[in-house]
Order: sequence, then C-alpha cells, then structure tokens
Amino acid sequence: MLHHVSVGVRDVARAAQFYDSVLGALGYKRVMEFMPYGIGYGESTPVFWVQLPHDRNPASVGNGVHVGFIGRSKAVIETFHRAALEAGGADEGAPGARPDYGPHYFGAFVRDLDGNKLEAVLVAAAPAKRAGRAAKKKAKKNSKKAAKKAPKTKGRRATRKRK
Repeated sequence: MLHHVSVGVRDVARAAQFYDSVLGALGYKRVMEFMPYGIGYGESTPVFWVQLPHDRNPASVGNGVHVGFIGRSKAVIETFHRAALEAGGADEGAPGARPDYGPHYFGAFVRDLDGNKLEAVLVAAAPAKRAGRAAKKKAKKNSKKAAKKAPKTKGRRATRKRK
C-alpha cells in the first residue's frame, strides 16, 4: 500500500547520525541522499525519508503519528532501542511483548532527536497457523500443477481407460 514515509527534521546531517545508527541496527541503510535536504533509507530503495519540510517552516511532530519498522528478531529490536538511546533519542517503551496488540507482538518505541515517534516490531505467527498457511499454499500450487497436466476436453468429460 505505501511507497514511502517521510518525517520532518530540523537538521538533516544531525538526523543522519541518529538514523544511520538506529536503522542500521534493523538492517536498513542510506540508499539515497539529497544533502542538505533529505536522506532516504531502505534495503535497496528509499522507503523512509528524513528531510527538511517542503514549506521551509520548522519541522513539527504529528500528534498520534508513529512509523513502525520491521525487526527480524527480538534481539534486533533490543539493539534498535539501545542504539536510539545511545544516539540521543528518548525512550517511549522498552523492548517487550505487547499483548494488547496481539499474542505474538514484540516491539520497542523511541523518539528521534526531533520528537518523531518510531517503533521496531516483530509479529511472529503462531506455529500452527504458519504451518497451516504453508500447507494451503502447497495444496493450491499442487492443484494448479494438476490442472495443467489434466487432459484438455472440448465440451465433454475426459474418460479414463480402465485396466
């Protein structure tokens, strides 16, 4: 659904030091930059931008807005949180389970140097559900293969030869 998300900052170079460390902990990196106006982060294409506001007014924080980044493990989320605090960010929720958000939700919340709220999250599927989805996917794939191998008919049923 989303192509990218941007947050406003007062100083892109200052924000870059914070985000290089914090997003680096999650396995993301700078993939594009237009200094001194903005930097794009992602795995290979820019998905998250830190930038000066286009209207040239001071950056402000959206009330109720936060950006959630995928964390690939609980340890990665803990590293994200620690890196944010070490880089001058503020704690908004230590790494841990969030049962109110779901039975397999693990996350951490921080604020960047300009007050933007960030989250790193891992939502692990229940093992039974994961296996169920894999089985359904495999069954669907096998069904498609079987349909391709079935004899073609023109308006009548194919008949099998009996031995």
